[in-house]
Amino acid sequence: MVNEKAIGIPRGMSFYNNYPFWYGFFSALGIKIILSDPTTKQTMSEGASLVVTETCLPIKIYLGHILNLINKGVKNIFVPSLQSIAPKIYNCSKIRGLPDLVRNVIKADVNIIEPTLDKSAKNQGLYEFLAEAVKPFGITNFNQIKKASKQGWKVYNNFLVMARSGMDYKKSMHYALQGKVFVEEANKKKASPINVALISHGYNMYDERATMKIFDKLEKMDVKVYTSLQLTDEQMAEGIATLGQKRYWANENEMTGTAGHYLKDNKIDGIITINAFGCGPDSLMVDRITRKAKEFSKPILVLTIDEQTGEAGFITRLEAFIDMLFRKKRSKILDDIEIKEYDYVPQTNICETVLTEKV
Repeated sequence: MVNEKAIGIPRGMSFYNNYPFWYGFFSALGIKIILSDPTTKQTMSEGASLVVTETCLPIKIYLGHILNLINKGVKNIFVPSLQSIAPKIYNCSKIRGLPDLVRNVIKADVNIIEPTLDKSAKNQGLYEFLAEAVKPFGITNFNQIKKASKQGWKVYNNFLVMARSGMDYKKSMHYALQGKVFVEEANKKKASPINVALISHGYNMYDERATMKIFDKLEKMDVKVYTSLQLTDEQMAEGIATLGQKRYWANENEMTGTAGHYLKDNKIDGIITINAFGCGPDSLMVDRITRKAKEFSKPILVLTIDEQTGEAGFITRLEAFIDMLFRKKRSKILDDIEIKEYDYVPQTNICETVLTEKV
C-alpha cells in the first residue's frame, strides 16, 4: 500500500483519449493527479535511448514521460495494461505489455500501478480494472469505486459532447476538466473552403511535438479539420464495414472506422493519415485506407512520423497537398458553371437601310 495519495500519469498512449475519465475518477476518490510535462525533443530522445531503434515513436515518447515524472519525484505512476476493450477486440502487443516494458527498461525506485483491463477474459472487466487501480491507495469499497466511476464518465461525456459539437480538442479538454459544458453552434462558425479528415490515433495527432502542431498549421491554411472525435461509435462501426473489414484492433475505430465514414462524406475534400514508423497494425490499416480512397476518388496524404521527422519537410508536404485540394476544388467549381450556348444572328437591318437609300 502506498502512503501518499498522489498518482503520476504520463502524457502518452491512452492519456489523450481517456484522461477526462481518469481525472474525474481519481479526483472523486481524493487522489491527486500529477501529469508529466508536454512532449519535447528531450522527452523523445530520452525515451528512445531506452529501447531498440525499431520501437515505435509513441512508446519512445511514453517512456520519456515516465522519466519526466520520476525526475519530478513522483513515486506512484499509472501504467495500465489495456489488453482487450471488448470481447475479441485487442490492443497491439506494446500497449498490452506496457507495464512489463516500463519495469524492464526503467530502473528506479517507483511504484508502477498496473491494473489490467481484459474484456476477453473472465473477471477482468471495467470495475475489476478500476478496483485494481486504486487498491494500492487502500481504497477497496466497491460502492465508493462505482460512484467515482460515474464522476469519471460525467467528465468524459462532457468532453465528448463538446468535441462532437466541433469544439477543438484542447478547448474541449479544458472545459471538461473545469466541469463546464459549452456547445459551439455550427451556424456561427466561419465556413472553410477546404475540409479534410485527419485519420490517426489520439496519441499521435494530439501530441503537438510528435505532429508539429498540425491542427494549428491547417487552421492557418484556412482548412477545417474533422477527426474521430466528431463521430459516434455506430458511425465508426459503419465506416469499418465500408472498408470491407471486421474490427479486430482496439483502436481500429480511430483509423479504418473514421476513414470509412469520411470517405463517403461529400463535404470532405481529402484525407490525411498520420502513423508512426514501424507500427505494424497501422501499416495494414493505412494500406486499406489508401486503396479504398482510390475507389472513392478521394485525395489522400500519408504522413509517417518518427523522432527524426523534420518540420520543414513535414510542412512542405502538407502545404503541397492542401494547395492541390484548393486547385482541385476550384477546377470543379469552374466545371460546374453552365456556359449557355446560343446561335449568333447578325443584325442586318442597318445594312439593308443603307443599301435602300443608295438605290
